[in-house]
Amino acid sequence: MYIKRYTIAALILMASVGAFVYTYVSKETTTIDLFGIPLPALSIAVWVVVPVFALYVASVLHMSFYSFLGSMSLRKYEKDYEKIIDAIIEAYLGKKSRSHSFKTDRYALLGKLLENTTMFPAGNVIGLTKNEKIDGVFKIIEDIKNGEVVDLKPYNLLKDNDLIIQNKRNKYKKGLLTAEAILANSSKYSDVLREEAYVDYVKTASISNILKYKELLSKESLQIVLERVNADEFTLGINNDELLDLMKSLDLNTSDYIKLSASIAKGGMLPEQRIKLFEMLSDENEDAVDAYLYTLFDLEVLAPVDSILDNSQPNEYQNFKAYRALKSANQNFSIELFV
Repeated sequence: MYIKRYTIAALILMASVGAFVYTYVSKETTTIDLFGIPLPALSIAVWVVVPVFALYVASVLHMSFYSFLGSMSLRKYEKDYEKIIDAIIEAYLGKKSRSHSFKTDRYALLGKLLENTTMFPAGNVIGLTKNEKIDGVFKIIEDIKNGEVVDLKPYNLLKDNDLIIQNKRNKYKKGLLTAEAILANSSKYSDVLREEAYVDYVKTASISNILKYKELLSKESLQIVLERVNADEFTLGINNDELLDLMKSLDLNTSDYIKLSASIAKGGMLPEQRIKLFEMLSDENEDAVDAYLYTLFDLEVLAPVDSILDNSQPNEYQNFKAYRALKSANQNFSIELFV
């Protein structure tokens, strides 16, 4: 009930009762003792209205009190609603560290779920919620997906956040950020982005600069380095010892070594250096023996192949033994079968 309307109605009622008593009941005055204290002489009509007025005051205080409690409860819901909006935004942004304190049980339940959830917009949802903050985040996510560079500073996202990485990747692709700047600042850029930039960087960088950021070396970037050895363009002068150190820094398996040997064949490395490199690798790592055999077969240097296969155990290198047998029978199969 609205207190203002209630007050107007109560005043009309009190005036009506007082007028009725004064007009039709009695116009006399009287005095009343309240706890032994004589009160001023007033019209009987006034004394009749006094209890009604007291009831009005008490009811107004009662309603005001519960209205205050209701407004406080409503305020809690309004604050929690704003926190839920923030939690939804953080879920869409993929924030890792999220924590909100809710005052209401229902919003607390939703908040706990959202704090442990990552969400992604499906389709074109810009303007769907009619909430300015959420729709703004939808617009940012859509722009990043479309290769645009946006301002994510207001959201305080960590450097390894997917949106941060993609946004900086967009900036890099647009030429607004150099590979050198990304590689040189590990505190600002994620390892994922730095490794991607390193792949581009090694395509033209000198050996000293390649070794400078060696901790970012990946199988893909190592392959590029190997292909540049004695290549016609962006030639890289590097000896086998340096290449060996680079290859040792990665956790490579048998298949990886073979793929690297195949990639070297696409470049300009001299056959002698290629054979020596994988011979050195096979001496230190048994997983590289297959790649050494692959290299020898690829370059048609068969004497060391026979020595290795003839001195191996019956269950070792069976695929290469079969390949040798086929070649001996004039059955030509591409060595690329092993890649």
